[in-house]
Amino acid sequence: MQTIHVGVGPVSFEDLVRVAREGAGVALTDDALAAIDRARAVVETLAAAETPTYGVSTGFGALATRHIPTDMRAQLQRSLVRSHAAGSGPEVEREVVRALMLLRLSTLATGHTGVRRETAQLMADLLTHGITPVVREYGSLGCSGDLAPLSHCALALMGEGDVRDASGTLLPAADALADAGLEPVELVAKEGLALINGTDGMLGMLVLAITDLRMLLRTADVAAAMSVEAQLGTDRVFAPELQDIRPHPGQALSAANLTALMAGSAIVASHRTGPDDTVECNRVQDAYSLRCSPQVHGAARDTVEHAATVAGRELASAIDNPVVMAGPDGQGRVESNGNFHGAPVGYVLDFLAIVAADVASISERRTDRFLDRARSHGLPPFLAADPGVDSGHMIAQYTQASIVSELKRLAVPASVDSIPSSAMQEDHVSMGWNAARKLRRSVDGLARVVAVEVLTAARALDLRAPLTPSPATGAVVDLLRSNGIEGPGPDRHLSPEIEAAVGLVQSGAVLAAAESVIGPLA
Repeated sequence: MQTIHVGVGPVSFEDLVRVAREGAGVALTDDALAAIDRARAVVETLAAAETPTYGVSTGFGALATRHIPTDMRAQLQRSLVRSHAAGSGPEVEREVVRALMLLRLSTLATGHTGVRRETAQLMADLLTHGITPVVREYGSLGCSGDLAPLSHCALALMGEGDVRDASGTLLPAADALADAGLEPVELVAKEGLALINGTDGMLGMLVLAITDLRMLLRTADVAAAMSVEAQLGTDRVFAPELQDIRPHPGQALSAANLTALMAGSAIVASHRTGPDDTVECNRVQDAYSLRCSPQVHGAARDTVEHAATVAGRELASAIDNPVVMAGPDGQGRVESNGNFHGAPVGYVLDFLAIVAADVASISERRTDRFLDRARSHGLPPFLAADPGVDSGHMIAQYTQASIVSELKRLAVPASVDSIPSSAMQEDHVSMGWNAARKLRRSVDGLARVVAVEVLTAARALDLRAPLTPSPATGAVVDLLRSNGIEGPGPDRHLSPEIEAAVGLVQSGAVLAAAESVIGPLA
């Protein structure tokens, strides 16, 4: 098993994906353990003092004014976790739970939370053994962080609640720990709060979404190239000198991809009319959905990279309240703060939902052009074998349209919808978890819309025979045909073909097929 080492610094996007999706194990580094010990020493000093310290010897939130006697502090921690593990609804995906656990562990490793090393180590052990606490869909307001989801994870460290083991079997946490040879922890002063007060769920979903969108936006370039080519569009609008006079970096990358993807296409060459049939095209202007693909895809790319910058800052953060500020001399203090507020993460999560909706929207418009004989430049209506008897891809576009409509609703921001809680102590919250949950649906929807475009454009490219597509787009057509997705012909059950195409898009196989010919796309 691959092992990811968690130290005092941030985990990388790549390491998060390895742990969340690939099941990599986790180990704490020596510097992380040393930092954890230093912070714990500060907490124990404050816990022994007569003066109350928030989060150490007091209640929480609106109950922070109550001083808790020493003999009741273990009960305080148990009560905190049990009461806050109040989620409801369907189970959250395993990859999301593993991501949020890794990110909480990363914050524990910074030495700013005050947990004991055995508590942090048990969280690492759960990840390594594939023990995944059951976390519910609803319960987080994104402030103070993702309290309910993280509380369900903390509950498992106590040997309570339900988990799924590495095989996916549902069982009590106590049994799963015992099966793995692990002992639950009894939380002591400050530990309960340290385990549940962070933006880890929304951040984990942000990193996973960025990872997926980076791949999907390059795949959208592949789909757009197939559509421009099959609709007898011009590639001249993607020339680098035209991108240079509007220097958005994402636009330039997308246009370069489109040019490379269509290079060597006999279909594109068939309607060139300039000297040596190499420069001009007999088409004056293509529709916006074709001509402006780099502008839309490029803006989406730039937005994703902005979100990645925010995610990188959050990965480098220690999110807790209060935080332990431990000095090298062993002295330190505990400070209350507002760093748990999820606004920075919530905003970009919402921004990415807009991106997913708009890229899907332009993809659907490109697809629709294939189906209208007045706009498809000689293709049969709906790409049907016998129009009237056969419906071709008519309803595949309906499927796209229904998803695009849903994506537009999901693009409505969650982060502006604050709702007060905790007796008005938490009177402005981020709703970042909700923004992340809907973004996951948006990313899935985008992949499905792009898959239908790839499926439809491939059929259109076949219908341009004997003209042949470019080597890159032809490789994508070959991929579909080798995976049971047939070419043009009489109507057949289309849903399985759509699902097969979705799988090829989501797995990265469509992108890989094109790149196998022309090298990595930008």
